[in-house]
Amino acid sequence: MELKSPSFQEGAKIPRKYTCEGWDFSPPLEWNDVSDKAQSLALIMDDPDAPSGVFTHWILFNLPPNSRELLEGVSPVPQLPSGTLQGKNDFGKFGYGGPCPPPGSPHHYRFTLYALDQQLEIETGASKKQLLKAIDGHILIQGRLTGTYQR
Repeated sequence: MELKSPSFQEGAKIPRKYTCEGWDFSPPLEWNDVSDKAQSLALIMDDPDAPSGVFTHWILFNLPPNSRELLEGVSPVPQLPSGTLQGKNDFGKFGYGGPCPPPGSPHHYRFTLYALDQQLEIETGASKKQLLKAIDGHILIQGRLTGTYQR
């Protein structure tokens, strides 16, 4: 499964407008080659370079399996009109929290999309740990897009 963004390429810098120094909007994402057996999709965005350990910036789950994109600026609400649910990021908020690293070397931001063989029975506001537990053994295929940001 290929995950990409029309706003930045794999390994490239994430545009400022998608960070805490800009508008802090979620970037547009697109994907293809989802398994025909998929019953839902889940997305995690995290920063493995954070000083305190891996920092989670965005959690979405129960995306419709036939969806192929997320538009720019996904609303930071517990449930989207499509039925997609959002977890709480490590900022303690629903929805996307953009890159906001301390000054220094670039951080890597991983967007990982999972195609799952079931809908998830977890509540909005779920943590990354809860989501990873729920998807364990249910991942059909996954795709990843990594961008960087430095202040």
